[in-house]
Amino acid sequence: MPDMKRSAGILLHRSHREVLLGHMGGPFYAKKDDGAWSIPKGEYDPDETPEAAARREFTEELGLPVPSGDLVPLGEVKQSGGKLVTIWALEADLDPASVVPGTFSMEWPPRSGKTQEFPELDRVAWFSLDDARTKLFKSQHAFLDRLAALA
Repeated sequence: MPDMKRSAGILLHRSHREVLLGHMGGPFYAKKDDGAWSIPKGEYDPDETPEAAARREFTEELGLPVPSGDLVPLGEVKQSGGKLVTIWALEADLDPASVVPGTFSMEWPPRSGKTQEFPELDRVAWFSLDDARTKLFKSQHAFLDRLAALA
């Protein structure tokens, strides 16, 4: 399907035991914690390769360059809404305090005519694989399984 939405990202990990996740910014997730964290990723157009998009989105969402190292493909997952998500694993360390998240604008409150700016990610943290299962959107759990299988 040419109009299928596609998203790509990079799952940072430390020795296949901990992963770096971002809590979704904006008003919809402000009071949610479990199930409201994501692998840093974003949508891309057909004229961009998934890997290039994953690298761009990492930098846009975290405000930091992608750490050096080899990207290991974790494959794709088709989410219930139809979006195809492609993720790579990268073993690297990163201090969450150094993150300077990108922002997005949206009308808030709804139908108010006012536009507000929100961080793409309002928190970034390292989690064990077990804790990540609780925090991460269920649609992204397969990537944790695939990362664990590489260890």
